[in-house]
Amino acid sequence: MNAMTSAADFAVTPPRRDWGTALRAVRRLLANKDDTVQVFEIMRALNGSATRDGYLRLIRTAQGGRLAYQRRELAEVLMDRARLATYPAGSLAAHYLDFTQAGQISADGLADVSREVAADRIDLVHPVAWYGRRIRDTHDIWHIVTSYDLSGLGEACLVAFSFAQTRALGWAAIAIGAWLTALRQPGQPYARAIWEGYRRGRAAAWLPGCDYEALLAEPLDAVRARLGLTPPVVFDSIPVTARNKALPKQ
Repeated sequence: MNAMTSAADFAVTPPRRDWGTALRAVRRLLANKDDTVQVFEIMRALNGSATRDGYLRLIRTAQGGRLAYQRRELAEVLMDRARLATYPAGSLAAHYLDFTQAGQISADGLADVSREVAADRIDLVHPVAWYGRRIRDTHDIWHIVTSYDLSGLGEACLVAFSFAQTRALGWAAIAIGAWLTALRQPGQPYARAIWEGYRRGRAAAWLPGCDYEALLAEPLDAVRARLGLTPPVVFDSIPVTARNKALPKQ
């Protein structure tokens, strides 16, 4: 299949859902939250038309139409650490630098993992593929604005939040698996924290439509207020040292 045909199929005929592949990948991910490859396996297996639908929603707004027309690759912006370092202390950019350095993660690293699974689609020169990359590249920014850390519970809460924002079934499958696992863990309201993540995603502004290059310069508190993101009450009630126990490694 040539690149032109692949691009057309990507927009017009989304892939069929593959529940078997998705469920196997969910089990592997719940056994090891750091196995990020499984996230992209699940997304590829279940997301169907969600990426296309998100793109169409984006271009129905004036700002979204402008962003789609410009087609800036967010990963390139986020990897320019020298530029991000020029933003003021307390800005979203400053918090992003601190967050990625502390977690030893990067936008390029996430992009490389996505290519292990979807190399035939992820880098297509096509607006829907561009939108998919944009959602991928905002993941760590969403961690910061939602106040969810990189613990097992933090990832599960953000997954539930992401489903509410994108309606992508891949996120739903991971969130449900994490929630069912969390129900069996004693001592902390892990499952309620994941449900809270979903509810926060429903209540917040639509994050895929944000102009992140503009937001990077703003104070993080102002960004959260603009997006309707109040602190997560249940999640914050759980000690940092207990958050990885929500999804114990098997």
